[in-house]
Amino acid sequence: MSQSRRTFMAATGAAAFGAVPLAMATPASAATSASTGAKFNAPALRRRVLQLFQGLPGTVSIKFHAPAANGDGGFDASSNSAQRVFVASAIKTFVLCETLRQVDGPDVVKTLTNRVLDLNASVWNVDSATFNPPNLIGQVSHRTALEAMINHSDNTGTDMSIKAVGIDKIRAFTAAAGLHKTLLPESTRSFIGYLLGAADYKTFTWAELTATVDGPFVNPPLNNVQTLASSADDLVSYYSRALQGKFFKHTETLTEFQRILSFGDAIYQLPLPLGVSAFVKGGSIDAPGFHGLCIPGGMFFDDRWVFFSLAINWDAKAESDPATVGTFIIATRDALALIKKDLEKK
Repeated sequence: MSQSRRTFMAATGAAAFGAVPLAMATPASAATSASTGAKFNAPALRRRVLQLFQGLPGTVSIKFHAPAANGDGGFDASSNSAQRVFVASAIKTFVLCETLRQVDGPDVVKTLTNRVLDLNASVWNVDSATFNPPNLIGQVSHRTALEAMINHSDNTGTDMSIKAVGIDKIRAFTAAAGLHKTLLPESTRSFIGYLLGAADYKTFTWAELTATVDGPFVNPPLNNVQTLASSADDLVSYYSRALQGKFFKHTETLTEFQRILSFGDAIYQLPLPLGVSAFVKGGSIDAPGFHGLCIPGGMFFDDRWVFFSLAINWDAKAESDPATVGTFIIATRDALALIKKDLEKK
């Protein structure tokens, strides 16, 4: 399989971030120094944050929301936040949330650890470094599958969890939560089958995938049939509730949700500002003609939350576009640093 196909729906980790030139790997100092010693001024901060994303190609959809805390009125900034964009593996947080909702209780960890899922050709998929199909077969705990899905964006772990939980129930959850711009595929393998023009993407097999994975895309990643899409409004609305336990009844379930999301590799690949507790599940896609990157989640510091979603979809003929990826990552990193600097307790 070609490298572009093996990593075309990767985490916002090595596949996307690894392409950033070394010159871009150091956080830019100009943006963070701009707020040094400054009193929090929401309009000025909003201008500085949004300016960081000017000049990027394609569609940029971003939103930041910090509820009022520490005596201030909070902070909001957004651009194209209502627009549906391709967010790739960022949708895996919904799989995690609904899984935990179904086993919500004081013994949630024990329940997930004791539940075993089949690991075989029925769920194997590309972009599965943890479960390494077809070399691993047998059974694994559901908790392990969830950790692989978030920490390594393992697509096999994702499809194992979707199969166990039920895609209809995951979609019912997002609909009930009011996430009307969010679209989820039958499975990540069904999504790939649809892109490749499979006769029946819902029953697309591992054998069919391995035989066709290097073929051209017949359908675009962002579509209305099988896609992984959402909006900044949806993702911020979701994370602002999920990370504070609004979808769970038991503290133990919220703790497990936060624990797994704290492993998201985007946290360390950006990296997010020092001194925050961060919870992120990102996603990316690189294919000739279409590219996407999404970094949504939340960070907690000084007794306050900041929720965010940053996504970009753009066209480029090459299989990778490290210059655009690098510019977007630096803008994201500097925006979060600016916000933390202005909102932290003085």
